Amino acid sequence: MRFAAALGLSLVASQAASDPVLSFPLDCVLGDTCHIQQYVDRDPGPGARDFTCAGLSYDGHKGTDFSLPSLEAMEQGVAVLAAAPGIVTGLRDQISDQFYTQERAAGVDGIECGNGVLIRHADGWETQYCHLKRGSVRVQPNQRVERGEVLGEVGLSGKTQFPHLHLSVRHNGQVVDPFAISSTSTCGQSDAHLWADLPPYEPGAMISAGFSPRVPSYAEIHTGETAYGTLPADGEALVLWGFAFGGRKGDVIRIEIEGPNGPFARHDSTLVKDQARFFRAYGKRLKAKRWAPGTYSGRVTLLRDGRAISTTSTLARIY
Repeated sequence: MRFAAALGLSLVASQAASDPVLSFPLDCVLGDTCHIQQYVDRDPGPGARDFTCAGLSYDGHKGTDFSLPSLEAMEQGVAVLAAAPGIVTGLRDQISDQFYTQERAAGVDGIECGNGVLIRHADGWETQYCHLKRGSVRVQPNQRVERGEVLGEVGLSGKTQFPHLHLSVRHNGQVVDPFAISSTSTCGQSDAHLWADLPPYEPGAMISAGFSPRVPSYAEIHTGETAYGTLPADGEALVLWGFAFGGRKGDVIRIEIEGPNGPFARHDSTLVKDQARFFRAYGKRLKAKRWAPGTYSGRVTLLRDGRAISTTSTLARIY
């Protein structure tokens, strides 16, 4: 679902007239080529909860993370858009794109946002756009930008371990959750939000899936180049993997493969802890001289409390 930059009619009655109306800040298709991985932490204590009282956040998180499925998607270029009109009051564009590690902690101290843009709006409001790709920022200090104007591209700069846009919204210096602006909002029941078109909430979902002649590494999954459309007939294994976000302890990842001669493999894997991003893989090793030629279809499902909350499918051929 692509969110239009037009204001629309969904601005809720409980929102003050002076509050900004935000449009979707990325040129992507939510639930397909991007997803919202983490929200503002609404828990005032050491724990973390999002505006629905679920766990898509972490302690002290001060924004909303709009994530891309892979580094390949980042390299192709995904535009970051101004969520509301305003004046550019700050920017940075020279930080390299690389995964954050403890060894790099000192190098990003004080610049955790990485490359970014800060926009001032009316009545004490501001939005900040973090982790942009190095060299992609297109605006200048003191420039007025309109809603939907391109600010730069999603990157991997600053303190981040996956390509995403971190969007912070503040009013008079205080963090505001754009999904539930009332301080009394309870578990997603409040209608007061800042969005022109409220992005749908996903409690976790499959990001991608693919076939491989071996079990890929987590780093390879991140690149987006591990899904094979054609598999070698004499490959050492035939493996289906699934990549997901928002995993909770007790969730089940179900992997199912259908071969040219019928059911080929099925496996359930249960998460032993909450995981922001994770993958599971399952398949078979080659025991004959070659795999049966034909089309292999794969399906990976994320189940929670016995109910499927997300499914993705893929195909591969062996000649």
